[in-house]
Amino acid sequence: MTTARVQAWGRLEAAEHAVHRLTERSAPLPAAARPGLPHGNGRSYGDVALNPGGTLWMTRGLDRFISFDAATGVLACEAGVLLDEIIRVALPQGWFLPVTPGTRFVTVGGAIANDVHGKNHHGQGSFGHHVLGLSLLRTDGERIDCGPGLRPAWFAATVGGLGLTGVILTAQLQLMPVRSEWMQGESQPFRSLAEFFALSAAAETRHDYVVSWLDCVHASGSGQDARGILFSASHATEGATPPPPARARRVPLTPPVSLINGLSLRAFNQAYFHRHAARAGAQRQHLLPFFYPLDSLLEWNRIYGPRGFHQYQCALPRRDEQAATAELLKAIRASGQGSFLAVLKTFGEREGLGLLSFPLPGTTVALDFPDHGASTLALFDRLDAIVREAGGRLYPAKDGRQSRAMFEAGYPRHTDFLAFRDPGLSSAMSRRIFGH
Repeated sequence: MTTARVQAWGRLEAAEHAVHRLTERSAPLPAAARPGLPHGNGRSYGDVALNPGGTLWMTRGLDRFISFDAATGVLACEAGVLLDEIIRVALPQGWFLPVTPGTRFVTVGGAIANDVHGKNHHGQGSFGHHVLGLSLLRTDGERIDCGPGLRPAWFAATVGGLGLTGVILTAQLQLMPVRSEWMQGESQPFRSLAEFFALSAAAETRHDYVVSWLDCVHASGSGQDARGILFSASHATEGATPPPPARARRVPLTPPVSLINGLSLRAFNQAYFHRHAARAGAQRQHLLPFFYPLDSLLEWNRIYGPRGFHQYQCALPRRDEQAATAELLKAIRASGQGSFLAVLKTFGEREGLGLLSFPLPGTTVALDFPDHGASTLALFDRLDAIVREAGGRLYPAKDGRQSRAMFEAGYPRHTDFLAFRDPGLSSAMSRRIFGH
């Protein structure tokens, strides 16, 4: 057991933790290390994977593959395995993750605990829909095997359960067959929200993956004329020899101030929109840069400077998705703050399996904001009011400040979840949301 100052991907603050590395799935949890919390590769943006003053059980040491059937695509592995490690093993054999978030450097346990989603929710749902089973270790020593057909109530509590039902030790995943490592798709500019929703709906009938970049500072006073680029693609049926892996670059240091400001933001967004609008049309690329463009720049979170950044990601129900998105953009523009990493995409009708799963039928908006203290938090309060009025919710994996009332309004099954909480587990988020 050691101590360390640990911070989330948003780099907002670092807190002292006792740290214990888990390496053997057959071993009990250390009795003196409670309250604890499982912690994967540290890619959650807010405080869902932090436990200040408590213990973090670091799961990256549980990094072994248990079995892989190359004929069926069924993979069993420990919870500390990275999605990147799965891709390295499975892709050369014709298999890929059926759902993946925007980085491949997250653990399987973290992907389950946050029920991550990707660019293909309209076709494949979220990560939990492809988990065949998992094993869970409670702090009292009980081991629980569960899945969609085995102790399904425990499975529903653990998928999207924020790491609070126990330590996920192993998981069995159903991978997806692919015939090449290439993507065939297209890009299309849009200049209003109405155009985005029309283009997105049409693209979902043609392609497996649909996502858009949004210029959040360009929206008019109504928010309706927001512009952006819609990207859509499907796995190509054949492809040339994959290119050699690109050498990842690294942000070498943390600048003394955030590099994201009004001047740089407007310049970047202007250049990005016009460059991609000029190249609109059919596109073909290797799947790694399509799914994980930011993974080519390691430690990119440093560009926000020593104060770090927040990500604000919400889901808006179908009935009010366009009007509520416009209101969000209107509020952001009026605040004078903004994000160059702004994502707008739709969710399909498939409900999440977890009691606290984030996706819902409708639209999700995700934006990064440098931390400007009170002015940023005041903006988030205004955005919260819009999301709550629309019947939406915030994504816990990205959040570090929403109120208990906001969470309870967005997750009506939270009271059912409490029956499955492990009393020996706690996090900064659970204390803020649940009181313990």
